[in-house]
Amino acid sequence: MKISDLITEEILRAISESDEHIASIQRNMLANNIGCAPSQINYVLSSRFTPENGYIIESQRGGGGYIRIKKVIMNKTSPLMHIINSLGDSIDQISARIVIENCLESGLLSEDTARVMYAAISGNVMRQVPVSLRDKLRAATLKEMLLVQI
Repeated sequence: MKISDLITEEILRAISESDEHIASIQRNMLANNIGCAPSQINYVLSSRFTPENGYIIESQRGGGGYIRIKKVIMNKTSPLMHIINSLGDSIDQISARIVIENCLESGLLSEDTARVMYAAISGNVMRQVPVSLRDKLRAATLKEMLLVQI
């Protein structure tokens, strides 16, 4: 069995043992237990535990740092996951506003949340970013803001 499969199994086991479908791990400890490099943990997290696969990852750096992997439990018709998965690597401001408006009209977002999202993807904020990167940053920001609504 490959190291990446062992790491995946260990993380999935920890998630399945949790009532909240969340695994909190310390990367170095997991690497020591499995006998691999910590970078291999990073590889597995970035390739197998992605939002597209139904996972949300957050990390806390520092001495007592951890990586928390949350399995998002939802039905297959979840509109927010469909929207997130359909967003590409970049999106222009008008298209992003349309996505937010559609979510607002569908009741997936509150008016306050939509206002914050509009502000975060606005041209005023993106003006600080090189033109070549704006639409990529806008797409990543929009995806993250939609993920936290789940």
